[in-house]
Amino acid sequence: MTASNIALLIAALGFAILFLQPRLLRSQLWQATVTPLASIIGSGFLAAGPILAHAAGRWAALAMLGLCSIAYLFGSAIRHNIVHVEPEFADSPGVLVAGIERASEIALSLAYFVSVAYYLNLFAAFGLRLGDIIDPFWIRVVSTLVIATVGILGLRGGLDALERLTLGAVSIKLALIGALLTALLVATLIAMHTGTFDWPALQHARGTHELRMLLGLVILVQGFETSRYLGSAYDANTRVRTMRWAQWLSTAIYLTFMLLITRYFSGNLPAEGGETAIIDMLAPLGALVMPVIVIMALASQLSAAVADTSGAGGLIAESTSKRMPVNIGHLVTALAAIAITWLADIYQIITYASQAFVAYYALQSLQAMLSAWKLGRKWRAAIYAVGIVIALVVVVFAVPAEG
Repeated sequence: MTASNIALLIAALGFAILFLQPRLLRSQLWQATVTPLASIIGSGFLAAGPILAHAAGRWAALAMLGLCSIAYLFGSAIRHNIVHVEPEFADSPGVLVAGIERASEIALSLAYFVSVAYYLNLFAAFGLRLGDIIDPFWIRVVSTLVIATVGILGLRGGLDALERLTLGAVSIKLALIGALLTALLVATLIAMHTGTFDWPALQHARGTHELRMLLGLVILVQGFETSRYLGSAYDANTRVRTMRWAQWLSTAIYLTFMLLITRYFSGNLPAEGGETAIIDMLAPLGALVMPVIVIMALASQLSAAVADTSGAGGLIAESTSKRMPVNIGHLVTALAAIAITWLADIYQIITYASQAFVAYYALQSLQAMLSAWKLGRKWRAAIYAVGIVIALVVVVFAVPAEG
């Protein structure tokens, strides 16, 4: 067994003991941090390597830093709204404030349609890799079946049962991510010690086209906005603080991961099965890598899809003033996700999801800008105005990454 495999096993056990501690699981601060953290590093963690290898080559870590910085700007706007805009809804919000919030809810519902398709297409892709199947047709077939199952369970009121099945997924996922990073670090230190460490000069798109591809990858760091909708469980200060922690931690995890895997980039990333190319990229680490990555992927994507299906159902019910029940909202979400699955490939879905979420972030940034201006915080209003511009650029100019 290789040193990296030994490190993987030991680290997995150690992190599992850490993240499954009853005291930690009962901590309100940890629970409030894990919800956005799990979403941020769930959907894009494994897909980020192959996609950024194509889009940015050896500068993947720098590209990821840019994406995380954009996400932090949007997160700042949402945190401002938690503190300063939410209280207005307890009284009587103005027509403009209420209108922007209503539009935000609709945009987020649409974003959830795409993200459910994205998560469960990745779920199917990683699951089928166990049988060495990378055919897009069969990925679509399996993802359709899984989406339909989630939608039917949601319609019949059984989504809570599915959520219980994924209750431990977050802790297991974090433990496996910690183990994978440890194995990568050990392999890197060994390579540096033996003089075999190298950073390949991978060919990739350059210039304006490269920037437009990177703009379409915002969904890789999306998920922090979930703190905005945890008001029934946590007060505003807790949500603001833990959302900030989640973004700091996820940024550190993403940057560490990208720095450690860049040396595994090669010029032979597949055009088909590219979403699971991380398995082939990290094969030199040893035989344990594939099952660890697959388990991590399945836990991440299923739990994220269930969460977003549930969130979409609630948002649809709210935006229609309860005329469409939550259960029907779950079914609508599933049907929309199935349609997207058959109309777009995984790279298009990633870009569409980014654009949909960024449309929501643009509206939240607008809300924050108007609020900051009204409070006399003009420099903050200017920062949020920059966020609006960035969001509009993403929506208009983002293109799918090349698989």
